[in-house]
Amino acid sequence: MILVGNCIISDDIKDIEFCCNLDACKGACCIEGDAGAPLLKRELDIISENIKDIIPYLNKESVHEIEKHGFYEYDFTGELCTRLINEKDCVFVVYEGDTAYCGIEKAFREGKLDFIKPISCHLYPIRVVDYGEFQALNYHKWEICSPALEKGKDLRLPLYKFLKEPLIRRFGDKWYKELLNQIDNK
Repeated sequence: MILVGNCIISDDIKDIEFCCNLDACKGACCIEGDAGAPLLKRELDIISENIKDIIPYLNKESVHEIEKHGFYEYDFTGELCTRLINEKDCVFVVYEGDTAYCGIEKAFREGKLDFIKPISCHLYPIRVVDYGEFQALNYHKWEICSPALEKGKDLRLPLYKFLKEPLIRRFGDKWYKELLNQIDNK
């Protein structure tokens, strides 16, 4: 276990080698599971303010769902998450061939907004659990990511380095430097 600021970080995050492999998994994390992507309350406002710039990247079914029911819901634990289409696809999923991508991220990449995607998606497979005074960062092991484990091992790329950008986005540059310091000193 590593402690950085108020974050308790599982050793898996430093020990596991990981690199997303969309060619193999086809974006399965956006279409599998029993709930949509976790959302922070502040992300509701960001997405709401930018929805008009995201809509053009979505399919008709997603647009209809958002217009009728909105883009978020509460999962079975009462947490905010993106709405699912037919209990499968995240409402923001767009397909290119047989690969699922994020419509929010596509709008970001084309310069339509300055929000890349929900932080839970950007940080995946790290999940953050808020315990009030502390936050726990854990690796979420899921069979659909086995190609990412293979690719990470081939590249010798630790999970915390693969996720450098989202970790800095979520916790800050100073925090990330302290994480590196903690790992180097273990």
